[in-house]
Amino acid sequence: MTTTEKDTNAADVRAPEIRPRTVMGKLPRYTAGKPPAVIDGLQSYKLSSNENSFPPLPAVLEALGNRQDINRYPDPLSTALRTELSAFLDVPAEDIVTGAGSLGALNQILATFAGQDEYGVPDEVIYPWRSFEAYPISVGLSGADSVQVPLRADGTHDLEAMAAVVTSRTRVILLCTPNNPTGPALTSVQVEDFLAKVPSDVLVVIDEAYEDFVRDPDAVNGIDMYRRHPNVVVLRTFSKGAGLAGLRVGYSVSHPPVTQYLRVAAVPFAVSQLAETAAVASLRHHGELVERIQGLVQERTRVVDGLRELGWRIPDAQGNFVWLELGEDTPGFAALAEQQALAVRAFGSEGIRVTIGEDEANTRFLALCATYTKGPRVS
Repeated sequence: MTTTEKDTNAADVRAPEIRPRTVMGKLPRYTAGKPPAVIDGLQSYKLSSNENSFPPLPAVLEALGNRQDINRYPDPLSTALRTELSAFLDVPAEDIVTGAGSLGALNQILATFAGQDEYGVPDEVIYPWRSFEAYPISVGLSGADSVQVPLRADGTHDLEAMAAVVTSRTRVILLCTPNNPTGPALTSVQVEDFLAKVPSDVLVVIDEAYEDFVRDPDAVNGIDMYRRHPNVVVLRTFSKGAGLAGLRVGYSVSHPPVTQYLRVAAVPFAVSQLAETAAVASLRHHGELVERIQGLVQERTRVVDGLRELGWRIPDAQGNFVWLELGEDTPGFAALAEQQALAVRAFGSEGIRVTIGEDEANTRFLALCATYTKGPRVS
């Protein structure tokens, strides 16, 4: 039989109608930040993914270069990393469960504690909206129902409204602080008051992916909350502050009644040897890392001050990004940024999230805002 005959016969075979789970038709698609356009005469900058504009520390790169055992499976428990984190955070190593970034750790939590009961009734997961766009995808894939609670006008969580929608079906509540993409962080007082209103058998996840950039002295510290509340789980990652986004390494911290089940749901070998090595080296050189992060925080302050001097109204920025609530002007602003070789993250007709990047990129972004006349302005 010739190749042409084979191809013809294959084309004649009707493929079976392969159907995904019903929920797949209801889930939004995750949209990654686009790369910048190439514009003649301009250096292009990607400000669309909240990446750290600095590469990993030299000590981290050196440690990665010395790793030669990637022909073997990694330690499924990430023992070296958990041991290092235990000393760094002053928590028991047994309370730490690693995952492929904080999102991987979150998916393990949802797979363990949110889904459907024995009668097929979906559990509920409450979270603020807009917030991290993977939340509705992860919740839907777990089999649970999303309960989205709109943010306040200033981009903060409406904790009173979130507490009010807790029902007997609520299994997990997600708090994103600082909130991605709007930027404000929750305070310790706010979270303590909220936890007092939530049943003790409901898991409260404090997602602190951007914790390294927080400078508000009143901001909540998830580890402190975990120490005081058995139903609190903390999510953190090495993707942002440590600049290890491409290696996918994060973790959760919770008490043994929670971790004993999370270890069952944890994806085997999710954290590679390279990721674990880089994370451990980052912790051992944390002082150098703090200096780099502080440089980004200073740039964030310059950008925020610059926007406000121009009359722009923006929420408090405690992450490595700023939020511009542009509404229907969102696509137009994103197009103008693209013409300036800046990739920003547009959210439909809601607003623009702009990562704090290289100094030149931030300066060019401010120059664009200085010429843009459609707001959001202080009235």
